[in-house]
Amino acid sequence: MKNNLKIVLIAVLSSVATLAAYKMLGFEEKAVVLNESSYVGSSDSAAKLVNFANLPSAAPGDFTYAAGTSAPAVVHIKATSVRAVRQQRLPSIFEDFFGFDDQYFGQPRNQQQQSSGSGVIISEDGYIVTNNHVVEGADELEVATYDKRSYTAEVVGVDPSTDLAVIRIKEKNLPHLSFANSDDVKVGEWVLAVGNPFNLESTVTAGIVSAIGRDISILARSYQERLQREGVQGDSPIESFIQTDAAVNPGNSGGALVNLRGELIGINTAIASPNGAYAGYAFAVPSGIVKKVTTDLIKFGNVQRGYLGIQPVELNSKNVAEYKTKVSEGIYVNVVTEDGAANAAGIEPGDVIKEIDGIETKSEPKFREMIGRKRPGEKLKVVVDRDGKEKTFNVTLRNREGGKSIIKKPEANSAMAKMGVKVKDLSNSEKESLGVRNGVQVEKIFPAGTIARDTDIREGFIITRVGSVRVDSEKDFTEAIEAAVNNNEDGILICGVYENMSRNFCYGLTL
Repeated sequence: MKNNLKIVLIAVLSSVATLAAYKMLGFEEKAVVLNESSYVGSSDSAAKLVNFANLPSAAPGDFTYAAGTSAPAVVHIKATSVRAVRQQRLPSIFEDFFGFDDQYFGQPRNQQQQSSGSGVIISEDGYIVTNNHVVEGADELEVATYDKRSYTAEVVGVDPSTDLAVIRIKEKNLPHLSFANSDDVKVGEWVLAVGNPFNLESTVTAGIVSAIGRDISILARSYQERLQREGVQGDSPIESFIQTDAAVNPGNSGGALVNLRGELIGINTAIASPNGAYAGYAFAVPSGIVKKVTTDLIKFGNVQRGYLGIQPVELNSKNVAEYKTKVSEGIYVNVVTEDGAANAAGIEPGDVIKEIDGIETKSEPKFREMIGRKRPGEKLKVVVDRDGKEKTFNVTLRNREGGKSIIKKPEANSAMAKMGVKVKDLSNSEKESLGVRNGVQVEKIFPAGTIARDTDIREGFIITRVGSVRVDSEKDFTEAIEAAVNNNEDGILICGVYENMSRNFCYGLTL
């Protein structure tokens, strides 16, 4: 009996101590309802704890409305590409000795490669937004809808600077998602990620918004590599991701991030993980950027990027003293370009941009997002701090070339663009030095082109003829390629020599 009393006394004292600690730490007034089923009480009492304004049929912890609305508008995309893979070759020393050449040895064989991702239907007539990396390099795109119908899709346009792409299937009356205003997204807000991870059909996961305006430098690296491969100029990438802890895995790329109203707030694009699998950090392109990019791609075929014409620097605790600003947050205007929009509006070096169109710009990613959502010729209201005084400027954005007009999509020579090669004319003295009577020299080979993919042509190669056509200028080379394409020839033979090598090389290339 005494032992029982001791046990009861110890239990009571433990409970009192726990309760006292609980109150001292201030836990008693911070109840959080994560799941409706875990709360015991009336529905009225539960409703007082969490306020879900304007959410149709959405009780606390209930995601069925958002899932039911969004899942039918998310598709599975299968991308198929055919790549030429060369068979085992002899080392070049034996190749030179025995005189083997690409016409007879090491011919490429086609190998089919497949990848998959997700996409979101954004119109009833079949326009779908996805990630550029889902469709990049694909020769064929197959789209499977929620109700298991299958379609062949065509690419409408891509924007590697935001990793977005628009594709289209031929169908009507499709379920589709509407865009939410991503400026209204708040940290801590419930969201759903909808996609097709690991080729699983229509998977929905839940989480919260962990951060907004996140820059993880993933697009900058891949985009710069692409520009170098293709030898072209492009807009700087925009990274202002919505970060979420909703489970996102391979195959979710291009899928939807939606709020509890089932509205699209972002396109799932990347994860941060030590092993390639979900680790609690997923990133989505905000709907404000998605809506702008998709509209441009559908309307113009390319993205119309507006430019402010400044060199921005995000203020932080380290550089505020250096720049001697009166405010500690915002975008410091380090340089103003002479022919830019900011200079024309009156913005000066040393100004600190605090707001754009009523939205605070405390970080460089958010600043770039706000500018990137506008086209050349569109106006912005920019609020700056100048020596402690607030000033407002109405700025008309300009294009990359300094004008205000829309830049049309360049009509690239499709045949030459696919070749992925840059050649240069040879002077008479260069021909004499190289020991050739005619030819053009390969100056640059871009990895994305068919020459790099299907042949072993190296930079420095002197092209003397294409098929039976003698080549003595860049114009000759281009016209010979165009003629072969226009004549519906299956392939061409590119012949020439290398410096300090006497024999002739010919390379077969499929058109």
